[in-house]
Amino acid sequence: MKFKFKEQTKDGNIIDGVKEASDKFAVAKDIRDEGGIPLNVEQDKKSKIGSITSITIFSRITLEEKIIFVSNLSGMLSAGLSLTRALTVLVKQSTNQKMVDILNSLIDEVNKGGTLSSGLKKHPKVFSTVFVSMILSGEESGGLPRVLNELGVSMKKTYNLNKKIKGAMIYPSIIIGTIFIIGVLMMIYVVPTLVATFKGVGAKLPASTEAVIWLSDTLTHHLLLFILGVGVIVGGFIMFARMKSTKRYFDLMILHLPVIKDLSKETNSARTARTLSSLLSSGLDLPRALAITRDILSNVYYRELIGDSIKAVEKGIALSDMFIENTKLYPVMVGEMIQVGEETGKLSEMLLNIATFYEDRVDEKTKNLSSIIEPVLMLFIGSAVGFFAVSMITPIYSVMNNIH
Repeated sequence: MKFKFKEQTKDGNIIDGVKEASDKFAVAKDIRDEGGIPLNVEQDKKSKIGSITSITIFSRITLEEKIIFVSNLSGMLSAGLSLTRALTVLVKQSTNQKMVDILNSLIDEVNKGGTLSSGLKKHPKVFSTVFVSMILSGEESGGLPRVLNELGVSMKKTYNLNKKIKGAMIYPSIIIGTIFIIGVLMMIYVVPTLVATFKGVGAKLPASTEAVIWLSDTLTHHLLLFILGVGVIVGGFIMFARMKSTKRYFDLMILHLPVIKDLSKETNSARTARTLSSLLSSGLDLPRALAITRDILSNVYYRELIGDSIKAVEKGIALSDMFIENTKLYPVMVGEMIQVGEETGKLSEMLLNIATFYEDRVDEKTKNLSSIIEPVLMLFIGSAVGFFAVSMITPIYSVMNNIH
């Protein structure tokens, strides 16, 4: 980035200039190293516009980059570096322009007397409520490096869990995608040849064959329109599933689907336990920790249960009672272990044990998910191939009978 600057030289002269640097602090340092006094440093507007239009708008900050951010910041603060200096080092290390801009804004916030959490709060699309709340609790308790380390560990676990679940879905997605492409090619190039034969001999076509022919004609003559139509249907389905009025039904369906319901229950158990453990260990009180945990859960039924738990805890009811009474959402062991944690005064540690246990369970299940999905895929593929074969073979037998 380019920065305009005004400095007072060793001779006492005031000069203006432009320098290329990672941030304005680097420009000021260069001026001091040369014996001058920096009077004003600001980013060149042309450079800023170019940076925003070409990089910042299109770049995003991944979970992996945020893990690196908290881990490195924790290490440098533990080693004795000041917060401003640690953030400046991170600016020099980062290759993501959006992350550089955020780090520079954090440096400005801290230099103005603000805190790291207040700076992070200005970027809600990048840093979640859980993230900011844990940083704030670390600042208030004076243990920011320790909280940053715990936050990094928690984020790594979440990252690995999400990665394993997504990885388990790659195989079936590739198979379904390949079958779809092959089906489209057959409809465009194979079916029209057979249809010409059927029409030539005047064969009587069953309803299934007529349906295949209609689909073939649509793909052959209106392929782009068909693709657009499929995109609209899929997009509409996703929007419909996310609507508040219909989301309850989709979330309920997930809780009753074979295989998926157990995986969903254990994934939500791991996520709830790890988030609660991290927040409690960082110094937050239980109602506040539960409120933040509720916000990270996507299933409406889990969110409602955690919301009810907040009210129950505020009335003096044990948290474990809420989990023990709702074994349809959380396994029996979750409530029992939380109860033990409450009785021993080690709730945070017990929650961490729960999270580790169910993360391992999800890990095992995702490894075996492909073998579970394979029979379902084979059934789906067999049904599709069988329908196509019957639809095309039936008219052929009719043609042969007419010849005899």
